[in-house]
Amino acid sequence: MPYTRWTIVTGASSGIGAEIARQFSAIGHNLVLVARRREKLEALAAELTTADRGAVEVIELDLARPEAPAELHAAVGEKGLPIHTLVNNAGFGLRGDFVDLGLEEQMAMIELNVSSLTRLSRLFLPDLIKRGQGGILNVSSLAAFQAGPHMAVYYATKAYVLSLSEALHEEAKPFGVTVTALCPGATESEFGARAGMEGSRLFRSGRMDAQKVARIGVEAYRAGHAVSTPGTRNKLVMELNRFLPRVVMRRAAGAMQS
Repeated sequence: MPYTRWTIVTGASSGIGAEIARQFSAIGHNLVLVARRREKLEALAAELTTADRGAVEVIELDLARPEAPAELHAAVGEKGLPIHTLVNNAGFGLRGDFVDLGLEEQMAMIELNVSSLTRLSRLFLPDLIKRGQGGILNVSSLAAFQAGPHMAVYYATKAYVLSLSEALHEEAKPFGVTVTALCPGATESEFGARAGMEGSRLFRSGRMDAQKVARIGVEAYRAGHAVSTPGTRNKLVMELNRFLPRVVMRRAAGAMQS
């Protein structure tokens, strides 16, 4: 049986996740769309199958549950789908001081942004290495490059995703497998409203189009890059973190939340 390219996209119901799914569909990948909102997943699946771009499977799943990554891995195995690419996009942020935000909300953020992504990567990476192709595209954030007052846990989770992705990139590269961290800045999506950031200076100063972010990220992954930071302004912020003192960058990051 010839190898068929299947890509899993978590958090595929909207925003960057939905656009990444469209990008992979456009280059001939079959898709496994994963999120909590079945209606939105089915609408995207209908759009992509109507475009005659390949098969699409929909799996309704809350990846914030610790057992959910193993359930997804098992479901894909039962369907006999050879996975070429795993896109870890599911995640959320919360704006507010650490002592003001609820503990359970912040722990749920760690579970989804960090623990679930780690579990999924560990479950799927051995098969990718065995096949010697494909890889993982992890959606991190520009937030990964500095500490973030007023979004402390979110920034910390994305720093973890970036660090893990870069390390796995080096570990997997000798086997023909790519791991890429996509690090977008403010983007037009539901993320800002969910995080309570719509009125922040960061979002008022401009946002990138989710389709453009997705296209740049998928292109970087296919080119074998370890890190992709879309947008000239975002690249500048990333570079400033190399040259300016951390105290300057964390204060600037905090000011952008006002």
